[in-house]
Amino acid sequence: MALTGLHPEFSGDDWGRRATAILEADRVAEKATPLIRFSFAGESSAALFVKDESVRPTGSVKYRFARSLFLHALSRGLIQRGTQLVEATSGNMAVAEAHFARMLGLPFTAVVPGKSSPDRIARIVAHGGAAYRVDPPLAVYENAERLAGQSNGYYLDCLSTLGPAIDADLDNGVPGLPDEILRDFAAQGRPEPAWIVTGAGTGATSRAIGRHLRRHGYATRLAVVDAENSAYFPGWATECRDYATGMPSRIEGIGRPRMEPAFDPDVVDLVIPVPDASSVAAMRFLAQAGGVAAGPSTGACLWGACHLMNRMSQAGESGAVVIVAADGAEPYRRSYYDDEWVAGKRWDLTEPTLRLERFMRTGDWDGPR
Repeated sequence: MALTGLHPEFSGDDWGRRATAILEADRVAEKATPLIRFSFAGESSAALFVKDESVRPTGSVKYRFARSLFLHALSRGLIQRGTQLVEATSGNMAVAEAHFARMLGLPFTAVVPGKSSPDRIARIVAHGGAAYRVDPPLAVYENAERLAGQSNGYYLDCLSTLGPAIDADLDNGVPGLPDEILRDFAAQGRPEPAWIVTGAGTGATSRAIGRHLRRHGYATRLAVVDAENSAYFPGWATECRDYATGMPSRIEGIGRPRMEPAFDPDVVDLVIPVPDASSVAAMRFLAQAGGVAAGPSTGACLWGACHLMNRMSQAGESGAVVIVAADGAEPYRRSYYDDEWVAGKRWDLTEPTLRLERFMRTGDWDGPR
């Protein structure tokens, strides 16, 4: 594939150095995302906060991880002037990678399942990328590797390369999401949070947060929420690092049929399985009652946070619980926010919605349902 849209600064033999400088400048200029207090009538000893990563330029928490992945590959000489970049995903990571590829004037192709929705493809294209559909869905990986080989390009392979990229950032003291959350609390004169809650998809977010907390000795604990059919909860609970279910998650952004290489179970204090209908109900509840319109993985985080706040209350503990809003609502308007689409999945949101309403009103999580 031909190289198009080359950044005007890339005109010498030191392309890699210039590319790195542009990405580092983007990192330095990055502003903190909002930390939003979610106050409710039933609140007692635990306070709830939402760290809204949906305001990143590509709309998700994957923005900073994609940049780290690019920087790590540049440092190893794997991306050069004109390199064709290929990835095997249609999700938020592909959107963020397309953004950074365009920033560096590089062609980017996401190899996606044939049934990927037009909305998902449109987001990749809007950020300068192209999509290549294949079937069956699991064929995306071998086809991405094949395309990269045919074009003498580079298969980004985020599922395998994100872990080393995150570790390189930690080793070099590069500020990340956990630093930002802790700075937010310090700026408000608050002690560090009791819990940070995030989902597990690639495993990158929980790895970055958990390893930072452990490395620096913070008392903040990390909880990961997991979807139905996913391998992370059973793998964590049984200490089986190669656990696989072979079944896809129905909650976009979290859940995998296998435990991905970036996921580090040793830095996770608790994994909370969340029913799919509860994730969707909580996503909608957060938008309506909390004013934060996010995706279904964030709904799962809210559900997990309620479980934690109830546990803290029963144990007489106090402190803050922070949920990471991984992305915004816009990609899900015609799916998880659409009543007809949800009904087609046979999800009944009535009971989990009533449970959330009761908890926010009275602080009662385990009462009659």
